[in-house]
Formats: sequence, structure tokens, C-alpha cells
Amino acid sequence: MSITEKILNGIKQAITEGGKVNIDLREASAITGSGSGVGGNVVFDEAFAALRQANPLRQGSRQIAVAGSDAQFVAKTGNAANSTNPWGYTFTPDSGSPNVNTSIWQLPVRVLVAQLPIRTAVLSDVNGLDATLVEDLALEFAQLEGQSMVLNSDQAGSTTTSTGATNGLRGLDSYTSGASSAFGTSGTAITNGIHTIATVSNGGTTVTYNKVVNMANALPPQYWSLDSTAWHISPAMIQTLRQLKDTAGLPLFLELGEKDGCAIGHIFGWPVIPNPYLSTDFPIYLANWNRFLTIGDTEQMTVQMFEQTQAGFVTMYAEKRMVSTVRDPFAGVRMSAA
Repeated sequence: MSITEKILNGIKQAITEGGKVNIDLREASAITGSGSGVGGNVVFDEAFAALRQANPLRQGSRQIAVAGSDAQFVAKTGNAANSTNPWGYTFTPDSGSPNVNTSIWQLPVRVLVAQLPIRTAVLSDVNGLDATLVEDLALEFAQLEGQSMVLNSDQAGSTTTSTGATNGLRGLDSYTSGASSAFGTSGTAITNGIHTIATVSNGGTTVTYNKVVNMANALPPQYWSLDSTAWHISPAMIQTLRQLKDTAGLPLFLELGEKDGCAIGHIFGWPVIPNPYLSTDFPIYLANWNRFLTIGDTEQMTVQMFEQTQAGFVTMYAEKRMVSTVRDPFAGVRMSAA
């Protein structure tokens, strides 16, 4: 029966019987051929998005909830015991070397936002599109926060604001390099708390095995056996390390007990985490991440749909608020390319 015949028969039935009549216009085709538009409709598979690289810095780092607009960090520095003669019953307060003190720094919570217009017809037609958009947006935010946590300088504006500039996070690369670690200046100004991170220079040459050894030795031994101690290495540097071979052509960094061909799963017993957000300036970090880096998030990420911002569209708005800082500069070291 043709579609026209179905409609006419439905009208006749409604007139003679009264009430509501459902007219089924679905095609019942006897066509056995194949091809686009032959014998059926377009069927949408579940929507998906290509997998993005999440933020590796969240692996092992200390993560806290921040409810306010700013976060202040306090570190005890110096010694309380009499460094000349701490034994016995003599009470000599604040006589350490250096004397006991506290260092504070305060950082504002930063806001990351996105707006995405979507045709309402597409949302209803494509299976699982709304869930896919939310999942992919969360990973997109993870990419953006990872880039800002490494590359951004919060001290000056920039013509390139993709990592935030003065509205972004305090990136790892913006901390001062030095032969040894030290806390930054104490206070609540945005210029305070820029710590010095112990940095091993690669001297502008290709990395060598001994340079990696020197970097491992630069991390104080009290952090060596802690659970979250790990390397973060850029993929390009991992490739370079894999190409380091001895005189017999064997890889220098193939750990005993590693699976065949793994090469750079661990270095000196510490796991290696590939981090594509590390720069060419500082391609390797070694740290006890739970003490080295603190990430503060507001308690929830906002995702909201605004209807009819323009005819036929809804707009998905997403907002995330966070802050990050090097908390214990002694808990991490890095390698510089220069």
C-alpha cells in the first residue's frame, strides 16, 4: 500500500469511527538491493569523540577542594632545635640554624570557561551526542589546565592567552631555576611564592645517561621511597632516551624486570609518566608529586544548557575553577635543555 493510500484510509477511518487514528507511514519495502537510500532510513550509531590526552599532572599530585576565591599556602621553614647543642634540658627557643619561621603565599582561583552552541534537531537525532559533548569538554578542560600548569606565567600579560597569562595558573616552567631549591618570597602579593626549583642543566646538548643520573641525585633522598615519586617526561625526550645505547647496541634504560621492549617504563626504579604538556625548555621533571604539586579545585564543575539563545539552538555553558602551586620546592627537580 502506498503512503497516499495509507493517509486516505486513515482519514476515512477517523470520519466513520471517530476519535484518534494512528497512521503508520513506515516503509515496508520488498526491495532487496543495497546502497545509500535504498530500503530504509539513516541510522545513527552512538556519537563519540577522539580521545584527548588528559592532564598527567593529576597522577600523584595532591588535590584539595577550594571553596573560596583565593588559596593561601603556609610552609614551616627553619629549625627549632639548638643546632650547636640540642641535647640535654637547656631550653633555648628559636635557636636553630636557620631559625624556625613560616613562609606564606596566596594565589587566586582561576576560571576556565567554554560555550558551545548546538542545534536542537541534532541533539534529538544523534544518539548519545549530549553525553559525548560533556565527556569531551571535560577532557578538553583537562588539556587546557595541563598546558597552563606547565607553560603559563601568571606574572605578565601576553599576546598569546591560550594558557591564561595573568588570568591563568602559575606554570611549573615559570618558577626560578637554581642549583638548589628554596622557598620564594613570603606574602600575599601575586609576586610572592615563586619558588626556586633545583635544575640540572643539559648544556644545550643531547641528553646523556650521566645527566639523568645527576638529576636523580639532585632529588633529596627522603623523597626517594615515597609512593608518588615519579618521572614526568615529554614524549620527544622519551624517544631520545630510548635511543641511548651502550657499545653493544643495547638500550641504557632497559630496567631489570621490565617486559621485553618496554624501555623507559621505569628509570632507577621510579615510574615514567609521559607528559605531552612539558616544554622543550624543561622536558624532564622528577618529583614526589604528592608533596611537590598541589591542585585545588572548586567542589563542582558547572555544565548547563541555555535554551533558545538563538532560534533552533541551545548553548552548553561549562565553567571550571581551580588553582595550582608548587607546595614543597624541595620535593622536585627538573632538567633544562639550555
